[in-house]
Amino acid sequence: MSDHVPDHGIARAFVLAAGLGKRMRPITATVPKPLVEVGGRALVDHALDRIAEAGIGEVVVNVHYLADLMEAHLVRRAGPPRITISDERERLLETGGGVRKALPLLGEGPFLILNSDSFWLEGPRPNLQRLVAAWDPERMDMLLLLASAATSLGYEGAGDFQMDKDGRLARRAEREVAPFVYAGVAITTPAFFADTPEGPFSLNLLFDRAAARGRLHGLRLDGQWLHVGTPEGLRDAEERVRTSAVQP
Repeated sequence: MSDHVPDHGIARAFVLAAGLGKRMRPITATVPKPLVEVGGRALVDHALDRIAEAGIGEVVVNVHYLADLMEAHLVRRAGPPRITISDERERLLETGGGVRKALPLLGEGPFLILNSDSFWLEGPRPNLQRLVAAWDPERMDMLLLLASAATSLGYEGAGDFQMDKDGRLARRAEREVAPFVYAGVAITTPAFFADTPEGPFSLNLLFDRAAARGRLHGLRLDGQWLHVGTPEGLRDAEERVRTSAVQP
């Protein structure tokens, strides 16, 4: 990968595309979830297009489930960003373990992490551009893109985080309802993965570490997050895109 660093200091991104997509079955029995289409385009292509639009030219994509299909699709893709594969065929490493394995491909600077199925309708300014502009390593170990639990389409949970006036995040307490849900996009640094376990682990481990230090921050998504987790959620997202004047 090249060492060109854009003005905002984030040159690379990691796209999580290795999961089994169990909740999306039967669709994902034969198609990996990142290749499921919304608005006539695969979810992973929406993610990669947004990364390129944010000025990030290098991306690592991990593969595990139906990995040959994923690789074939990514090879056919034209235009930026430049893609490198992190191969997890032998063992699914979960979100945190997948990033950790790919660290040698990601360089030493801060990088973006994006779930391949994270999908939203944009507001006036693209959200990845807003997120990279808000990143401040002096104050943050991690910066998360957060959606409103109340206005997200297809989300029925109790929320993930409370956010104070300075953007610092705290976990939702048990039996509490929180206004914000993690929208599947984060910025962090390779150094923050020091002392993480070998093998599979969740990014939640790092969310909690950052929160304990008062260095987990959030940025509210401008637009509408569409939770494409099930076949029903996919149908609802398709309808929302079809009826929206805002392009995904």
